[in-house]
Amino acid sequence: MRLTIAGGGGFRVPLVYRALSSGPFAGLVRELVLYDVDAGRLAAIEAVLASMAQQGPPGTGPQIRAVSSLPEALDGADMVFAAIRPGGTAGRTADERIALDLGLLGQETTGAGGISYALRSIPPMLRLAEEMRSRCPAAWLLNFTNPAGMVTEALVPVLGPRVIGICDSASGLVHRAARAAGVALPEGTLDGVGYYGLNHLGWLYRLESAGRDALPELLANPAALSGFEEGRLFPPGLLAGLGGLPNEYLFYYYDTARAVSGMRAAEQTRGESIARQQAELYPQLAAAGPEAFALWDAARLSREEGYLAEARTSGERRDETDLAGGGYERVALAAMRALAGGGAADLILNTRNTVDAAESTGPAGSTEPEAGAARSAAQAVPAVPGLPADAVVEVPCRVTPDGAVPVPQDRPGPAQLELMRRVKDVERLVVEAATTGRREAALAAFARHPLVDSEVLAGKLLARYEAAIPDLVRLWHGG
Repeated sequence: MRLTIAGGGGFRVPLVYRALSSGPFAGLVRELVLYDVDAGRLAAIEAVLASMAQQGPPGTGPQIRAVSSLPEALDGADMVFAAIRPGGTAGRTADERIALDLGLLGQETTGAGGISYALRSIPPMLRLAEEMRSRCPAAWLLNFTNPAGMVTEALVPVLGPRVIGICDSASGLVHRAARAAGVALPEGTLDGVGYYGLNHLGWLYRLESAGRDALPELLANPAALSGFEEGRLFPPGLLAGLGGLPNEYLFYYYDTARAVSGMRAAEQTRGESIARQQAELYPQLAAAGPEAFALWDAARLSREEGYLAEARTSGERRDETDLAGGGYERVALAAMRALAGGGAADLILNTRNTVDAAESTGPAGSTEPEAGAARSAAQAVPAVPGLPADAVVEVPCRVTPDGAVPVPQDRPGPAQLELMRRVKDVERLVVEAATTGRREAALAAFARHPLVDSEVLAGKLLARYEAAIPDLVRLWHGG
């Protein structure tokens, strides 16, 4: 199998290579093609992978080919992973800092920063999808590009069910909660798990074992809750009222003032910290030779320790399993193996909100996703009741060579459903703005988002983002 990574100079690419070189995914990929528009970053990651290959048994990892031509990268691809960051770390810094300076949450995928990020990400991802339809129409696109739910929704009209959004935060929550509750959750299965939401906005509401839901007992056990991150993150009273465990990103909605205060108290935003780290790191990696992997891994550990730091008390550290890395690439590779016929898998993924079996792709290489989507819309039954069947949601899915089919979930509670509907409205306005160039849709998206909720602030946000990010102005003028 040939796997292409768009964004091949990305910091986390070595995690994919590591998983493909040993363990259950070894041998799955024959050739790994790395595509990136930044030659310096690509050379640095090539050096890390070469260092990793020297440390393992000869011939255990896939062959590596780095290219700067997108058509060359896609020709012959069986699978495509996309993890691009248009605007680089400078764009992320602007996303976060502009919102913070207006007293709002400054986070890269949630709130104002997430909207700005999506407006930059969607246009180049649409170009990638169109190129895939031409160069490798039978390939699957597993999308990591953030905000993953919004980007995936924008790509469905081009690729239909052949695009699947990947994020590890939901599956990480499920496995941490299962360990805390003493529930056996075999790899690759989600039997008895109830989870519904959008990307970075979801809730675990059922955790069955031997026909018994272990979640109520876990929620009533402060000692067990204190043993994992989401259990510590949210007050017991809130969890009891919800009757479930929120995704970690809901901290930004349930305790916005604390999150903003923590961010403003920090010397630099997370984006600024990563920008500084990578500006020093990447040139060092390219010249490090056999030591490149050790240098990269030390930087990775430092980066993981800083994740969601604004939510932790002084001295509190992340779980060792999270610091070890290996979350999102395991989800992606498990999905890839199932799509390639290596056995069905149960995974929490971002896909259209329909359980209709007719949603499968049909003949390999079909290039008519719009027609297929239109045919199935009339028959579709929402996996998450209360949300549109054609919306992209984050739910447990059964993955086979026919694609990812969502598993029906319970209807969300009124408060959860209202929040999901409002954020989905925002996401669709963002997709409209990014695909049509309608500035008014972007302005409405900022104003409608619950973490902004102001037309005045929306106008200030958009004006400041436009001043900092020229690509936005070009978008409104068809560029």
